[in-house]
Amino acid sequence: MSDPSVTLKNVNKFFGDNHVIKDLNLEIEEGEFLTLLGPSGCGKTTILRMIAGFEDATSGIIEVQGERVEEKEAFERDVNTVFQSYALFPHMTVYDNIAYGLTVKKVPKDEIKKRVKEMLELVQLMGFEGRKPDMMSGGQKQRVAIARALINNPKVLLLDEPLGALDLQLRKQMQIELKRLQKLLNITFVYVTHDQEEAMTMSDRIAVMNAGVIEHLATPPEIYNKPKTRFVANFIGESDLFTGKITAIDGGVASVDTELGTCRMNAEDFQVGETAHLCIRPEVMQYSKEPVEGFSISGQVKNMIFVGAQYRTLVSMQNGYDVKINRVKADASYQEGDTLYLHWDLEDVTGIRA
Repeated sequence: MSDPSVTLKNVNKFFGDNHVIKDLNLEIEEGEFLTLLGPSGCGKTTILRMIAGFEDATSGIIEVQGERVEEKEAFERDVNTVFQSYALFPHMTVYDNIAYGLTVKKVPKDEIKKRVKEMLELVQLMGFEGRKPDMMSGGQKQRVAIARALINNPKVLLLDEPLGALDLQLRKQMQIELKRLQKLLNITFVYVTHDQEEAMTMSDRIAVMNAGVIEHLATPPEIYNKPKTRFVANFIGESDLFTGKITAIDGGVASVDTELGTCRMNAEDFQVGETAHLCIRPEVMQYSKEPVEGFSISGQVKNMIFVGAQYRTLVSMQNGYDVKINRVKADASYQEGDTLYLHWDLEDVTGIRA
């Protein structure tokens, strides 16, 4: 395995008394597409700005390509940043915007012309070089901003919610385009977003952040199917969550007593007497008209809703919690008001320590 492209060791960031980033340790691999994902205020953009040199870390070490950069100015670091606002020069043509970094470095004009042409082909904007930014769509402007960042051959490209200003359809197109560029160039991408679908679509790994710490760092399937914390289970996709105490373990299977009834999960490294959160995704939640051995959780069908790609059934529990069941096709075997008993396959439930 190659050395990490970016390393953060015991990094802390304070704004006054506000401890924004808390003893962060993170290694981003060479050529990896890593996404920092989390709600507003969790610290993801602050991490990006510290790597870029726009913010100073209060303490800790930041390395790019194995070299410490905390004391370096932003322009001295081998990274480039793409912002949501594009930050294009409105008075310059597309050609001049893309060429700007090379012009400042006094690269020969023939070399600039060659590399700008390569970038225009890469972002599929050949023929647009004479246009000004106000003559272009949002997606085209973002492609120019990306080309301007990539022409300097950075080792790391930092992207701060670059698709946030685009409409939904264009954003989905640009997600595919960004992933294509990243794989083609094999550049390390560090991407910031609060959009979980965006993160799932593009990332090799996702760092799910909450209140200045990384709660889970893993591949998209691992994050979705085996969330490490209750926060991650709630933040990524939809989950049905039950909390209870483990009353017995038999043959690697734990019996869990919740306020809604008993249920089961794989014991893994849990012990009798521990409290666990059980996370089940709505698409794998099972149900029947009669109780199933090991399960006694039941509720009444509250409503059935068509939500485009699937049908959603809400089952109301006695404590007021609504369990979600999602299916591609409608099930006519029950109707509103019916009682359903809930259960699941053991491989479909994730146990999370409380």
